[in-house]
Amino acid sequence: MESQNYKNHRKFYPPHHFIYLPLVMVLEVFGIYKIFNDEPRQLIWILFSIVIFLILYLAIMVRQHYALGLQDRMVRLEFKQRYFEIFQLRSDEVENKLKFDQIAALRFTYDDEFKELLYKALHENITGDEIKRSINKWRPDRHRI
Repeated sequence: MESQNYKNHRKFYPPHHFIYLPLVMVLEVFGIYKIFNDEPRQLIWILFSIVIFLILYLAIMVRQHYALGLQDRMVRLEFKQRYFEIFQLRSDEVENKLKFDQIAALRFTYDDEFKELLYKALHENITGDEIKRSINKWRPDRHRI
């Protein structure tokens, strides 16, 4: 299995990203094309295009909303647990000083870098992307949604 790093850490769900969404987008483009090239049935093609657009919008937003909302909660819980294991302290004050992108980026670090990058996030306010770019030894997360 390939090691995970900054360049390859994003995850795709092939049936959704490479089959369903492209197919719905092709239908949308086809419907818009027919609006301008099938005058007698123009109203039908307008309605068709609106329905396809709504299906596309819902497919993207509902899937992302639920999956990412749950994932965000789990990432925060993981941060709390990890912070407690390392420092033997509750993380409430620290967590409130961090933005979510910083917390999410810290999950890709091992404990030694976690301490260093957490300090930079708190005192130098580096972004989540800067945290990810600063990681020397990437800790893979293969269980993401």
